[in-house]
Amino acid sequence: MDLRDFKILICDDSMFARKNLSMFLASLGIGNIYEAADGEESVAKYQEFKPDLVFMDIVMPKLTGIDALRQIIESDPAAKVVMASSVGTQNHLKQAIMLGAYDFVQKPVDKEQVKKIIEHLAGQK
Repeated sequence: MDLRDFKILICDDSMFARKNLSMFLASLGIGNIYEAADGEESVAKYQEFKPDLVFMDIVMPKLTGIDALRQIIESDPAAKVVMASSVGTQNHLKQAIMLGAYDFVQKPVDKEQVKKIIEHLAGQK
């Protein structure tokens, strides 16, 4: 799959974290990058854009990343959601995996790990 056609949704209440990841994804040639600042917006933007991949912070206002993941997976069981958290407790990780998370990354996000996740997913499309 051509990365220019790839659609990625970044869900994080930190504007700095969103912009940082967005700039990195753009540098990889990702053509469609969307952002959401809270859990409710994450679910709405997922429904609107149907991204190939979602990076979802666990700790967010209005709806936690776990609850947003639950709603996204219920509406689209094939959704690819990578959970990201600086509060990466075992409980959150287990819960995210049980709900169907595609992968899990610690914050600050390791750009090489992000690149590998995208390359792996792009290779499957």
